[in-house]
Amino acid sequence: MKHTRVKDLLNSATILQTINAKGWVRTFRNNQFIALNDGSTINNIQCVVDFENTAEETLKRITTGAAVSVTGDLVESKGAGQKYEIKVSKLEILGDSDAEKFPMQPKKHSMEFLRENAHLRVRTNAFGAIMRVRSVLSFAVHSYFQQKGFVYVNTPIITGADAEGAGEMFQVTALPLDNLPKTEEGNIDYKKDFFGKHTNLTVSGQLEGETFAMALGQIYTFGPTFRAENSNTSRHLAEFWMIEPEVAFNDLNDNMDLAEDFIQYVIKYAMDKCGDDLKFLESRLLDEEKSKPQAERSEMALLEKLNFVLENNFKRVSYTEAIDILRDCTPNKKKKFQYIINEWGADLQSEHERYLVEKHFKSPVILFDYPANIKAFYMRLNEDGKTVRAMDILFPGIGEIVGGSQREERFDVLVEKMKALGIDEEELWWYLDTRRFGSAMHSGFGLGFERLVLFVTGMTNIRDVIPFPRTPQNADF
Repeated sequence: MKHTRVKDLLNSATILQTINAKGWVRTFRNNQFIALNDGSTINNIQCVVDFENTAEETLKRITTGAAVSVTGDLVESKGAGQKYEIKVSKLEILGDSDAEKFPMQPKKHSMEFLRENAHLRVRTNAFGAIMRVRSVLSFAVHSYFQQKGFVYVNTPIITGADAEGAGEMFQVTALPLDNLPKTEEGNIDYKKDFFGKHTNLTVSGQLEGETFAMALGQIYTFGPTFRAENSNTSRHLAEFWMIEPEVAFNDLNDNMDLAEDFIQYVIKYAMDKCGDDLKFLESRLLDEEKSKPQAERSEMALLEKLNFVLENNFKRVSYTEAIDILRDCTPNKKKKFQYIINEWGADLQSEHERYLVEKHFKSPVILFDYPANIKAFYMRLNEDGKTVRAMDILFPGIGEIVGGSQREERFDVLVEKMKALGIDEEELWWYLDTRRFGSAMHSGFGLGFERLVLFVTGMTNIRDVIPFPRTPQNADF
């Protein structure tokens, strides 16, 4: 008999039918009640075993983590909290799980312990819920752009270009590290490397994406990116996924409209499809915050926070206006900020971004027109000569979630900016070609997918929203 998913059984319109279910044992009580879960839903289905007519040896093998197959009748449940249960007529152990050795016991585990067991943590309620939400959000990303007629482009993972100018890149080489070939000057001879030049893992697909937007009109990328940034924080990963749309003929206002519409679409999609998982994650968050001091607790529950983003238009504020607000605000004057805002040109920190969103405007905020010297070379220079057409979207509890800009389409201005920053024109000859041949206004943005998953799930550490986190000194699994 073909097995039926637990989610479909719990949503079944017909009962008193013989069915088969397969899954993993979450708990086994009184030698009689199995809580079975197959990953299709946060909810378990109760399987009632006729223990008097089941071999003692089989009952002993029904342990947390064991894989089992149960056949029986789907009936209305006599117990509270569940609509249906399975009255088991046949039970088969598919895979044993040693109760004394299985790490994921039905008790509270620390997040650090779960990260050390990332290959098994998805069997817990919390991580099952997070990964289902992540999957749905991923589909929503493609759904949104495909409906809007965007072309999905796969940009290279191995590249010779540094889109961010950050210099924090993972080098890719096939050279023998114990016997590196050298030039006459004593430098590493990359001409003898696999690609004949110095290459790295990509930090962004944006530059390549721009070239496709200048032919296909509107494109998006959604793929892995890498930063060799030695940051052991709850907000940074060495490997993460980026969503980067790029649209020809869009100015900064069009770019802001697109980003706001996109974010609201994918959040609503997840709320519509993942109701049970999000309710569970909300209750988990509320429970976790009970142990925190009042000042450190979230002002909004998870679903309230998500609705806050859906129901409020994003407030658009220039960087200059934001600096004036921050300079004059009470936390700044009383030196409550870790980074005091004294003058125009300061690079805003998460504490400043959250103040603007949560305290001052009480809505999501889009900051625009940043100082040129704190933004990347490809952003369009404004007429004032000191700001660029950049924009960041700020969210409650998380700060920046999106960064984007109108791109510098003027060849001569772009070349001057590259020279000022010491960026080699020959390395990016192909990028400059898009400004030589049929250049036009265009804009785009980048959204770190894990930041989005972090926001939607209410988790507080980015390592808990990706299956196998890559961080400094950690590349297990």
